[in-house]
Amino acid sequence: MSVHLQYEINSLKNRMLGLCALVEDDLRQAVQAVDRRDPALARQVIEKDLLVDQSEVSIEEECLKLLALHQPVANDLRFIIAVLKLNNDLERIGDLAVNIAERALFLSSQIRLDIPYDFSAISAKTQAMLRQSIDALVHLDADLARKVGLADDEVDALNREAFNRVTSMIKAHPDDLDALIALLSVSRYLERIADHASNIAEDVLYLVEGRIVRHQHKALSKS
Repeated sequence: MSVHLQYEINSLKNRMLGLCALVEDDLRQAVQAVDRRDPALARQVIEKDLLVDQSEVSIEEECLKLLALHQPVANDLRFIIAVLKLNNDLERIGDLAVNIAERALFLSSQIRLDIPYDFSAISAKTQAMLRQSIDALVHLDADLARKVGLADDEVDALNREAFNRVTSMIKAHPDDLDALIALLSVSRYLERIADHASNIAEDVLYLVEGRIVRHQHKALSKS
């Protein structure tokens, strides 16, 4: 690898980690905004979405430039391809964090209802998955990436439980339909974020082991 390409790849790594930190912080604040019914915090997440979008576009452009100018091979090529895929998942997580913040903004204007499902469990599990997928990327840790895939099943189960509980509560309290639907949407958005965290973990496995595991049932659980 040329010295110049090494410098460019290191710069790309740093920019990717910056986007990771930004998206992780957005999710944390969005979840807090729901829990606290904090409209100011929700607006902060919404307003930062442009920064996430700009970072995503900038990283994609840098990847394409490296491919065109240096024609990398082997590990360097695999890294750039992985970054392109990771970049897209991070941008989508940022969008979903905004969706959660928008629901928090709506809920802050409503009479507070007791959440009919364990919000703390699904939010904590999803945030842990995102954090672990990023840690797996930083340390190129395939074992940690596999753990993220296993945790996704738990989030799916929690989301199904939320759906069942909210559906029952809607029948009992139809006047609270809008607020209950907003709460259910939050659970669904968290479940989708967990899916993207799994995608990131799969991309880490591609980066470390050179194999594509996406769409393989229970692929991350295999050693």
